[in-house]
Amino acid sequence: MKLHVVIAAAMLFPLLALAQSVNAEQEVRKLSDVEVAAFLHKDTDALARLWSDEMVVTNPLNKLVRKQDVLNMFHSGFLAASSYERQIEYARVYGDTVILAGTETVGWAGRMPNAGKTDHLRFTAIWMKQNGRWQEVARHANIVPQS
Repeated sequence: MKLHVVIAAAMLFPLLALAQSVNAEQEVRKLSDVEVAAFLHKDTDALARLWSDEMVVTNPLNKLVRKQDVLNMFHSGFLAASSYERQIEYARVYGDTVILAGTETVGWAGRMPNAGKTDHLRFTAIWMKQNGRWQEVARHANIVPQS
């Protein structure tokens, strides 16, 4: 009898882990959509909730910035977008960490050097579950030169 319980438990744990992994990926994909909408609408309150206080970004201007720097760019009117589309091509769950990667098409606005232009980006975003909720902790985005 004990052997049957051990075998059943051993078979159940991988299924539970897979279900948790799928749920984590789905949750983070939804938050990624919320992030795009918040960015587009300059909703810095939503962005502040989505981003960890320790978040660091290598941005398309090739600068390393932190959460507060990015929020300040929004508040000053420097950073803005007239359009923003994100395509997630890769998602992988590692316990309490989710990595997303893909492409973005951004129409820049504000006082950005690329204001009035549309750029195609490659991005990688790292999300972690912190204090019971998913937050983005790191991001890298670079402009893909058009050939």
